[in-house]
Amino acid sequence: QVQLVESGGGLVQAGGSLRLSCAASGRSFNVYAMAWIRQVAGKEREFVASIDVSGDDTYYGDSVKGRFTISRDNAKRMVYLQMNSLKPEDTAVYYCAAGYIVDTVPSGYDYWGQGTQVTVSS
Repeated sequence: QVQLVESGGGLVQAGGSLRLSCAASGRSFNVYAMAWIRQVAGKEREFVASIDVSGDDTYYGDSVKGRFTISRDNAKRMVYLQMNSLKPEDTAVYYCAAGYIVDTVPSGYDYWGQGTQVTVSS
């Protein structure tokens, strides 16, 4: 099992940038595909981005393509989400998630962090 802790959320103006970090502990980190998933209160979870074990393959939700970049550092057991050109509709709680297979749906992930709030003001 792996434990995940997100950080880096906050308040930013539209057009600005934030970098989210996810620190993993527990079982070997480099057996897991990783993802960022977001959720607005009262709405379903939305896939944002995922990355395979090696970091060679990445996937993005349509709403963030070209603006967000996912990356990982297996030596440091970290996953990152660089978010640029932020929009008010990016406002959500962002969760880091781990799974055994890289997937593009939230249900494909087995372990989740507690989330970090991102708020984008207009």
